[in-house]
Amino acid sequence: MKKAPLILLTACLMASCGDPNANYVKKAIRIMDKNGIYAQGPEWEKAKQEALSAKPTNLEEAQEIVVQAGKVAGGKHTFLMTADEVTQNDTAKWEMPTVELLQNDIAVIKLPQFMGNAEEGTKYAHTVLDALPNTLKGAVIDLRGNRGGNMYPMIAAVHRFLPDDIILQLRTRRNNMKINVEYAIKVANVARQTNIDCPVALLTDEWTGSSGEAVLLCFRGLANARTFGSSSAGYASCNQPFSLPDGSQLVLTTGEDVARTGEAFCDDPIAPDVATETPIEVALEWINDQIK
Repeated sequence: MKKAPLILLTACLMASCGDPNANYVKKAIRIMDKNGIYAQGPEWEKAKQEALSAKPTNLEEAQEIVVQAGKVAGGKHTFLMTADEVTQNDTAKWEMPTVELLQNDIAVIKLPQFMGNAEEGTKYAHTVLDALPNTLKGAVIDLRGNRGGNMYPMIAAVHRFLPDDIILQLRTRRNNMKINVEYAIKVANVARQTNIDCPVALLTDEWTGSSGEAVLLCFRGLANARTFGSSSAGYASCNQPFSLPDGSQLVLTTGEDVARTGEAFCDDPIAPDVATETPIEVALEWINDQIK
């Protein structure tokens, strides 16, 4: 007789805390509260309370609440991947870079987005590195259409044009990660190669985003580098995936990119030094002027 109330109490507790839709929202909010780059201050507190007080009746409603809160906690680079999208995520939608060597010892390097595995990342970097002669007098790094992915193979591919100092910082609410060339090539499993000291032109457009912008910022502030084209997409921030109960993932913006100049970038587009509709032609003209 004494056990019956305990059983009833346990059942009541399970019923009160077992709403999967509410729990889905609560877990996502806890993740955002701890890690979101913008998850502090009055705007976030308001969004957090609204999310926690909502009463979703199904998973779709819960996910919509999470998405709306995520835009406050992480900004425009934050998004939600459903369980189906996670399992069906096609990482094959990327291409290897290409290198075209012009007659006047200038290399035109097309650096596309990268979303492959570690072995493919090393191959990606060596596709560029193995094609660069030591006699190179200038380089064009074409980042147009590069929407991001894993930045380390991209940086490793063009590391011969970068100095040995801190090339980029990833700044979160609690930490400041400083990245130099040695770290980037180590992650990409690439050996350090000798520097090539030459003018470097970088081409950008409205599709240059995320890790594509990170590569761009590695060159910001260098005396021998200049950018051409149109403003980038404005996603110069670092994202981290967090798993949610149903197998979906909250891809949350946790930090901003900081260039060697001390400038911080996150949601704002990066303007080129030279705005032009013919970036490759103008860039080559600039490089030729530098090497005369």
